[in-house]
Amino acid sequence: MTIQAWVRAVVAIGVLFVASCQSIDSRPAGIPVDIILSGGIVYDGTGSEGQQVEVVISEGKITYIGKAEPGQFRANETIDATGLIVAPGFIDPHTHADSDLDSGDIERRRNLPFAYQGVTTVVVGNDGNGSSKIAEQAALAEKRKIGTNVAYLAGFGHLRKTIMGDDNRPPSKAEFSKMKSMIASAMCEGAFGLSAGLYYTPQNFATTEEVVELTKIAGVHGGYYDTHLRDESTYNIGLFGAVSEALEIGKRSGAAVHISHIKALGPAVWGHSAKIIKRIEKARASGQKITADQYPWAASGTRISNALVPRWALDGGLDGLRERLRDETTTIKIKSEMLENLDRRGGADKLLITGSLGKAHATVGSTLAEIARAKNLDPIDTAISILMSGDARLASFNMNADDIRTFAGRDWVVTGSDGSTGHPRKYGSFPKAYRDFVVDGKLMTMAQFIHRSSGQTADIIGLKDRGYLKPGMVADIVIFDPKRFAPHATYQQPRKLSTGVAYLLINGKTLIFQSKHTDELPGKPLLKETRC
Repeated sequence: MTIQAWVRAVVAIGVLFVASCQSIDSRPAGIPVDIILSGGIVYDGTGSEGQQVEVVISEGKITYIGKAEPGQFRANETIDATGLIVAPGFIDPHTHADSDLDSGDIERRRNLPFAYQGVTTVVVGNDGNGSSKIAEQAALAEKRKIGTNVAYLAGFGHLRKTIMGDDNRPPSKAEFSKMKSMIASAMCEGAFGLSAGLYYTPQNFATTEEVVELTKIAGVHGGYYDTHLRDESTYNIGLFGAVSEALEIGKRSGAAVHISHIKALGPAVWGHSAKIIKRIEKARASGQKITADQYPWAASGTRISNALVPRWALDGGLDGLRERLRDETTTIKIKSEMLENLDRRGGADKLLITGSLGKAHATVGSTLAEIARAKNLDPIDTAISILMSGDARLASFNMNADDIRTFAGRDWVVTGSDGSTGHPRKYGSFPKAYRDFVVDGKLMTMAQFIHRSSGQTADIIGLKDRGYLKPGMVADIVIFDPKRFAPHATYQQPRKLSTGVAYLLINGKTLIFQSKHTDELPGKPLLKETRC
């Protein structure tokens, strides 16, 4: 070969090499995305079993789920979820997180007690206590920024107390008209429904008819009726009667019914879960929409005034009670009925003080029986001495394990916390349900647990774009270690965070990264779409 031929050959090879490189460079790059979750077992929230697939996120939403081809996507961030469970963020239908989310304290607004349980959305306004000023609450959350999402219920108790105070009487025509206007306004501003706590003063003074008429307005706007039953024991109409009343309110109003923290409270109704289930499932079979939530704890959370004081004695609130206790004859009657209520709760040894309210001197961490012995008083006199200057929060040990498990096994019951100050349920209900019902109790599968903690709850509330891992849904996602997901809060140490959540994404942003919270405040107020 001549030198000239050799040079031409080399040049030709170089040209081919350059052309080849240009061809490779000109191939379309992978689709740019924000985050890819890979390597984990993905449960979509429908109750289907998990699969090892990729979850792709862009602009806060899920854009792809499946087996991605090499180079198909180009991500700003890839999260390796190998050995972990990837699921829709959990949704808590009953909380008392509103005071935290409304707080001026940024640490409280992070809502970490719920976030470390895998919860991405909390519902507030339960037990009838929700403000009707939905737009005002949402605007505050937007302005201050919050850790988790929040959805709102308007409260029947708030309506009644705002218009009528704590009085034991029916509303006048004008007062009732104002209450109707308030619930209509709340629904137009984005409330997901009306909540009631018919056991609590002043709601206990209302008739069924009064509740029906206000629930009709919520139902017209597509809202549901969330109820703390009028009685969960034998205080007035009984557990069975209270369930029947809730079903009647739903039937007459046309609204779906959701029973908060379903339970059989106290020895007098232990074992009644089967009868209650039969009553509810008969109504469901007839076409009524009825669901419930449940926390997996043996103790409820309440106050001395709620647990022990007869409802009639709270006409006018605690001030009304204190005035009645100045009359000897009335005091005898109140104390007699308080003693009956103490028996319903299983005795003073079953009432653990978890918080002191007002100027009351109640020893946190002691039972009512222990405080009574220290003061050399009987338990009822001890309770009254506390109520004369304030009140006290209680963990009331009044549930039976068999009833808890029986309710948990129904496919219309979802996970909820009723998370409140001083009770471990605020910090550990979802992982405790997982441990009790999936890992240890073998009552349900992982897929069932995730469904009842996410998609099923979203459907109950009316959240259209959350609760499931599907393209187009908002990227509210929990990634947890199935071996480490566990509660650590106890009745003695109720503020210990749960473990096992490795990552928590809310609206596509990371609130928990490698088990540590970030500085993000990615939560949003969620409002129901309505036509007004």
